[in-house]
Amino acid sequence: MPAVAASTTSPTATASSTFTVIAICAGVMVLGLIAGAGLWMTAAMTVALVVGGGAFLSTQWSDFVIAEREDAPGVGQDMAVVIGSRIPISIAVTNQGRLPVVWVLAEDLMPRLTASEAEETDSTSELYRAAPLTIDGPRLAVMTLWPGQTKHLRYTIVCKRRGYYQIGPTVLETGDPVGMYRRYRLGTRPMFLCVLPKIELLSTYEIGSRRPIGEIRIRSNVMPDPTRLRGIRKWQTGDPMRSVHWAATARTGTLHSKIYEPSSVIGATIVVDMHVSTNPNRNEPFRTDLSITAAASIAAALHDAGEPFGLATNGRDAADRIREEGFRGDHRVSDPFLVRSSAGASAAMRSENDRLRPVVMDVDRGPLHLQQMTRTLARLERTDGLTLPEFLIESESRLSNETTLLVILQQAPAETIGALVGFARRGWAVSVILNSLDLDQYTSVAGPLMAEHIQVAHLSDEKSILDVCRQQMMR
Repeated sequence: MPAVAASTTSPTATASSTFTVIAICAGVMVLGLIAGAGLWMTAAMTVALVVGGGAFLSTQWSDFVIAEREDAPGVGQDMAVVIGSRIPISIAVTNQGRLPVVWVLAEDLMPRLTASEAEETDSTSELYRAAPLTIDGPRLAVMTLWPGQTKHLRYTIVCKRRGYYQIGPTVLETGDPVGMYRRYRLGTRPMFLCVLPKIELLSTYEIGSRRPIGEIRIRSNVMPDPTRLRGIRKWQTGDPMRSVHWAATARTGTLHSKIYEPSSVIGATIVVDMHVSTNPNRNEPFRTDLSITAAASIAAALHDAGEPFGLATNGRDAADRIREEGFRGDHRVSDPFLVRSSAGASAAMRSENDRLRPVVMDVDRGPLHLQQMTRTLARLERTDGLTLPEFLIESESRLSNETTLLVILQQAPAETIGALVGFARRGWAVSVILNSLDLDQYTSVAGPLMAEHIQVAHLSDEKSILDVCRQQMMR
């Protein structure tokens, strides 16, 4: 963010200084009258005019210069775009007063990486730590405005990575011609940009739950699917009467029974681990974005198949973070000289967040549900709150046991493995997608999970997303 000098003097101190200067000028004029020194009187009047005129002009220029964001979404709405989109931003700055404004500086604030993220950047992750947004054109300009004149601040935002970003607010800075006074104000409210994650097209998805009567044929099941007839055979003792094939029985004169294929539904509750302890900084943002891409791709595949899907994660929602920590309105009410620094802090992100409220979307179908889930995935950020085992314990009552619990994670310590094994032993259908480039790490995690009949897929890069769900679940 370009640096602009900002006054750190409080309004009370400024008013006190102005009163002091005027009082001194008045005293000098009185002494001049007594002593008959016209030069003293002229100097005092000049200083008083400069001080008073500067205060008047800076106030007038600040009050009558307004800014308006053009083609922006409405209040409370965000703009959803895909990766690679170019978003033109146009801000109109207008002088509504009767006096010309000699200078006004308009700057549209932008989010940036936190100090902790910048400090922990190393050479191995520098390749992937590209700026999520790039700016084409100036977002800061100094303008001279005649009465009624409008000038524009135009630039373009290029979306490089998924995420939820606050664009703005626009800060206006002006002052008197000699630089004795500075005035700051918020010209426009911020807009919010939601960059949706990339979605890969999955040719097949074959991870089934333990709920029968579905779309995937499996080898063994306690309950066959009466909608999938595989063949007929002679009736045997113990066969229920409802399975008798009456047409074959009438044709042959011998009782015959229907043979059904066991099957399972392919719906899933996608669980994404976003805790900082199991999503280390050295892998960011590449690995987290890969988890989000995999989750969005699986949800899109389930939507195309007409199957139910849901989402559960211990990550934080960036929209909640901005509501709690970000822009809160015009800061001039409390301190007009700290508007610029306060607005800048509103556009920044805290390095720590101890969010303890899980993000859970109930299992559902339909395009609206997919749209809401994709936007939620786009806004997800890592958190310092609940670990994955704590999150699963906290949210178990809200998770659907009729769909597969599909867990996407980067690291699986002993506590996580224990929690997943516990779910599997309590009758849940659990599958794991390990997002790791290290084959040894995948082997060490997959071993104890496969021993408990939990399917584990290896997500190494974007190309492997097409293969992680093609292995059929064996029951």
